[in-house]
Amino acid sequence: MRGSVRLIAWCLAIALVALPVVGVLHGWFAAGRWPVTRLTVQAEFRHVRMEEIRAAVLPRLGKGFFALNLDSVQQAVAALPWVESVEARKRWPDTLQLRVIERQPFARWNDKQLISRQGKLFDAPIGSADAAALPDLDGPDDRLAEVVSFYADVRKAFAGTHLSINGVALTARGSWSVTTANGARIVIGDRDLAGARLRRFLDVYPQLMAGHDEGFVYADLRYTNGFAVRWPQPAPAAAKAGVTRRS
Repeated sequence: MRGSVRLIAWCLAIALVALPVVGVLHGWFAAGRWPVTRLTVQAEFRHVRMEEIRAAVLPRLGKGFFALNLDSVQQAVAALPWVESVEARKRWPDTLQLRVIERQPFARWNDKQLISRQGKLFDAPIGSADAAALPDLDGPDDRLAEVVSFYADVRKAFAGTHLSINGVALTARGSWSVTTANGARIVIGDRDLAGARLRRFLDVYPQLMAGHDEGFVYADLRYTNGFAVRWPQPAPAAAKAGVTRRS
């Protein structure tokens, strides 16, 4: 009997000691005594805005310093479109510290999403000046990595020319094409034949461009023994001479 009483007494004593600690750690009470009152953020702030971070964090600060769940904070901030990764720490007595790494955009994808330099798709406004200057890649979503790889290969192939490649497209039928910075389109076709077709085109490119300062607007490399090129339409004679007709 006495042993049972002692056990009960010890359990009550432990509960009385542990309950306040557990309550504080879970934010059940005393949250106002140790509130989180400061938020410090280390970030580039090129695309991520402080207002967005604050809005994501504030709903998670109400339980106080000890009950603050860092995993929850990190998940909330990481869900922002331009955030690549985030580290969260608590600093006694009232500070939450965040280190935010922003996504570095590499290209536009199907004119509706962006590709990060880590090869991940993410949703973000693509109408900004920064996004407009990115390469334009198009293709099925499940072939994203292949399109990025092909874009890198094509840029290397054209490195010795004055042509700058700023777009790659893959159709549902598996046909590849590229676009240049001046708007010209080059249809390549099957990727297995892309290397040979590009070499054939680039081998004669200097001679091809002789006397064509304006460049071409379209090239089809899918022919067995050659390729077809379309040149810009010449401007009307009156427009060239600057003549205005009057009736």
